[in-house]
Amino acid sequence: MQSHCKIVQSSLYLHMIYRNISERIIDASKRYPVVAIVGPHQSGKTTLVKQVFKKSAYVNLEEPDIRLFAQNDPRAFLNSYPDAVIIDEVQRVPDLLSYIQVIADRESTSGRFILTGSQNISLQEKISQTLAGRVALFSLLPFSLSELERNPLRFSDIHNFLFTGFYPPVYDKHYPVSEWYVNHIQTYIEKDVRQLLNITNLHTFTLFLKLCAGRTGQLLNYSALANEAGIAVNTVKSWLSLLQTSFIIFLLQPHHKNFNKRLVKMPKLYFYDVGLASALLGLTNSSQMVNHYLRGGLFENMIIAELIKSRFNYGLQSNLFFWRDKLGREIDVIVDSGDSLFPVEIKVGATIAEDFFKNLNYWRKLNGTSEKGGYLIYGGDQIQKRSGSTVLPWRQATDIFDFTKNHIN
Repeated sequence: MQSHCKIVQSSLYLHMIYRNISERIIDASKRYPVVAIVGPHQSGKTTLVKQVFKKSAYVNLEEPDIRLFAQNDPRAFLNSYPDAVIIDEVQRVPDLLSYIQVIADRESTSGRFILTGSQNISLQEKISQTLAGRVALFSLLPFSLSELERNPLRFSDIHNFLFTGFYPPVYDKHYPVSEWYVNHIQTYIEKDVRQLLNITNLHTFTLFLKLCAGRTGQLLNYSALANEAGIAVNTVKSWLSLLQTSFIIFLLQPHHKNFNKRLVKMPKLYFYDVGLASALLGLTNSSQMVNHYLRGGLFENMIIAELIKSRFNYGLQSNLFFWRDKLGREIDVIVDSGDSLFPVEIKVGATIAEDFFKNLNYWRKLNGTSEKGGYLIYGGDQIQKRSGSTVLPWRQATDIFDFTKNHIN
């Protein structure tokens, strides 16, 4: 029987949830003529810009007649909006960007154009190149834990989050979780994403997606993945690149600071939304998560994705890596602030064990900071100081940026 995951509801409509990135977008709109928000399909971009820029006109290029107007007569289309305007799904008519550039230069009006786009292979690059010096570019991911936690809505335990993920439609439209992800995979990932590279074999691409989910939190061996999927290594790299630019997966790169140890060079694979990974693994309710073989990897995935969301919501790029030597000693996350490195271990267990600190202590010794430093994020609910490290509960994972001040670097 499918679990819908019990949620504590309130009379507050969930689509009114305040997004952490809003303040930076508002500030940017006062300084730049163009503000662009890109991100995965269904991450809440349209809702966000409509909330933040209530006085701006709104036009959606998904509508066929409007899209044809913009394609056939871009000057007339843009002249139809003499004041501030939101142009939604701008990737549908990318040539508009050149005309927007001309108007931005001519008028020099801050906040003149607010653009949104579901990411594809060339959109972010085209925005950056065409509107260089004129645009503030932001990436919006699905809800963060802190966004959901500050509202009167929360799940009863961690497994519901791991199963449900953070895509807004699951929350604000109350879709059954498994049903929504099946539709999302079929209508967006399997259809739109694979068409970007003209992938004709749907079965092979779907198998590839599921194999990626089975590698969540693991070292990515391109050859092994290619063999299991029955495709060439170059195809694996091409498809992974597509999934990255579509904000479906990200690859966490190893940090190569030399501690006179042989280090691994392979990245680790994660999904931007842990609920999507769970759906691809075939999970149909949250109770299956308790004894799942990838429970620890999915928890690690969720926490690292939260850290990346925090960076993006400050308008910053990710500064996260991992560290692993050839003997398997590993730090789940290395935060590189430029002049300092901060190790972070992630453990799904709700009870703190001394073994949790083993790799942190080893890494600090190698790094010459044996007396203090390091963070443990775990599945419990207490803040502690243990073995020279700060212990944080999973709901407060992004507090590491407050402790390390990395959000200003």
